[in-house]
This record gives sequence, structure tokens and C-alpha cells, in this order.
Amino acid sequence: MYCYRNVTEDLFWVGGNDRRLALFENIHPLYHGVSYNAYVLLDEKTVLIDTVDWAIGRQFVENVTAVLGGRPLDYLLINHVEPDHAAAIEEILLRWPKVKLITTPKAVILLNQFGFAIEPEQIEEVREGDTRCFGKHTVTFIEAPMVHWPEAMVTFDLTNGALFSADAFGSFRSLDGKLFADEFDFDREWIDDARRYYTNIVGKYGVPVQALLKKAAGIVNDIKFICPLHGPVWRKDFGYLLDKYQHWSTYEPEETGVMIVYASMYGGTERTAEVLAAKLAERGVLNTRMYDVSSTHVSYLISDLFKYSHLVLASVTYNLGIFPPMHNFLADMKALNLQNRTCAIIENGSWAIRSGTLMREELEKLKHMEVLDESVTLASSLRTQNLTDLDALADALAASVKKEG
Repeated sequence: MYCYRNVTEDLFWVGGNDRRLALFENIHPLYHGVSYNAYVLLDEKTVLIDTVDWAIGRQFVENVTAVLGGRPLDYLLINHVEPDHAAAIEEILLRWPKVKLITTPKAVILLNQFGFAIEPEQIEEVREGDTRCFGKHTVTFIEAPMVHWPEAMVTFDLTNGALFSADAFGSFRSLDGKLFADEFDFDREWIDDARRYYTNIVGKYGVPVQALLKKAAGIVNDIKFICPLHGPVWRKDFGYLLDKYQHWSTYEPEETGVMIVYASMYGGTERTAEVLAAKLAERGVLNTRMYDVSSTHVSYLISDLFKYSHLVLASVTYNLGIFPPMHNFLADMKALNLQNRTCAIIENGSWAIRSGTLMREELEKLKHMEVLDESVTLASSLRTQNLTDLDALADALAASVKKEG
């Protein structure tokens, strides 16, 4: 049975929700599911805008069929060919074999790599600035390379102001019957999922995202809808969304606060992190969060690191190196181009204590990362003689937070 919703009178959401998928891209946990969005435009010509992951293929086909109401499908417009959006292309070709595909030259290369049997005469290649008219509606195309694949583009409907934004402005989480961002309390229910999606999926590509935002600035007053491939459709409060993307894509923190990430084997490092958090609270620094790096998936750590201005890394020494989950966190920070944070270090070990030196070396490989001179070195557990250094670290963090705040 079909389940679709109107975006406008002649534009329809025909996607679906996947609540069974445990790991997005087989990496990132999904506790609230994810939506796969596609859209149908009914004009003199009918246009399907992107497809979906095959996990919801049956629902998707029923939705498209119902919206078409017996009309043929004239065009399939492909903004992004990652399989979670392109997997159902072959099914569309089988059911509507006369459909024409509109996409970029780079997308054609990737479609062939994925093994889609598409005849050259079925494809209309488009480039930035090209337009296509489907009757009442005329669309134009804007290239968005590396947001977050090289072939990506976004499509802007000059008639109704709908921006089909591919993976830009997307989010984890299923829609649960709703469609528009204003049908949720977005800042309470959705922002964490949106941030985790951006920072882990697109986060490395801040410069390309900035380039796309600059292009979008030329049409921002004409945008009436933002229609991403995951998450809700936006029809108001664009300033809120664009402000978040401005912070994330420039690696500027959203909030002044302290994120404490600890790696503890037998509890000594964890207790030290707890004492530091208490000392910060005594100094008026209340916007703090603590995380056990061993039990918190790294996608959540990366997401909140994009949020907060300050980072404390507290780690034991393990096999003369950094505790492996902490080392993995540092590797992800580097892979996702994290920068512009103030950092502090607590190191622990029972002999040959080296984790602090090694963590500092990893942080210094990142751009614009300030590592405070104040640090704490523990020999197995926190003792009275360590409190002076811990107070000095708390003072330095509090002063830095208040300076930025």
C-alpha cells in the first residue's frame, strides 16, 4: 500500500523509512532509523527525482506508481549515485523502460561502475547552469563535487523554489509519518541526529560545503523548500539550518563548553576525569560532557566535538602507546579534518607513561588546535600530589572557556 505526502500541489515525497538498519554505511549506529527520500514532480512531463536504498524498494515503487496514477514516467533525475539513493534505479528502468535519465557526466561513470545496464541514448548529461523545462516547471543544476561524492549535484526548481539538495542538509532518523522540519521540535528532537549525520558523513569536506553555500547564497531568497535525500523537508527557518551548516563546515564550535573523553582500564583515569569535571563546575564551567571512549561509538564523539569548543583527552598508556579506542578517536578527528579547538591532556600509566606525549603529537597534526601547557600525569591513580596540577588544569580550562564565552 502506498504512503506518500505532498510537498506542494504537484510535488510529492515518495520515499520511506528504514528502522531495521543497524549501521548506516555499515559504520554508524542507527537507534532511530533513517529515511530515504525521493520526489515525483507531476508536470506536462513526469519527473522522478532520485531513488532509494533497496531496503525500502517495494514501498518506494508503490509510492511512485500511486502518484503517477497510470501516467508514464518521462524522466529520472539523479543528483547522487551512492547506493543508498541509487539502488532502485534498475527497478525503475525495468518498470518504465522508456524513461530518460538526467545526471552529470561523473555520475554516468559511477553508474557504469556499479553495473547498471543503461543505454547511452537513455542518458541526458547536464552540467552546472544547464536548465530543463518539464512544462510549467524549469529546473537548473548546480554542481556540488565532494558534498560528499565527486559526482554530486543539486537541482533547483526555478518555478516553485524547491532545492533538491542531495546529501546536503540531510539527517539520520526516520520521519515517523511527518515530513516537514517544522512538524517536529527540531532543536530538541532532531539536531543531534542532524549534526551526527553531517559531521561523520560530510564533515571532512568543509571547503566543498562552503563552496556550495556560496553558490546557494545567490538563490537563497528564492528558496522555498529544501528537499534532502535523508531527513525532513524544510519550508521555513532556513536561517537556523544555514547557521548550523556555517558552523560545521568552518569547524567553528556551536557552543562554548568542555568535552571530556577518557580511556580508563581500571578506573583511575575515569575518577580523575570526574574530579576535573567537578573542579570545573566549582569554577562556573557547567556546560560539560563526559564520555567513556571505550563504550561510546566514535560517531557520537565526533558529533559532539563539532559542537563543543574545548576537549580534554584523558588516557592510560597501553603497550607503550595510546589506549586503542582513544587512538581510533584521534584518527577519526584527523580523517574528518577537525580543527579550531582548545585541548588539554591527562595521561596515566603504571610505568613508561607516554600517552600524553603521543596524544599531543597527534593533536599537533591537526589544524588550528591549541594544546594547553597545563597537563596532569598520573602514576596508576590520582593522589594528593596530583591535585595541584589538576587545579592548574581546571584553572586554565576555566579561563579559556570564559575568554571564549
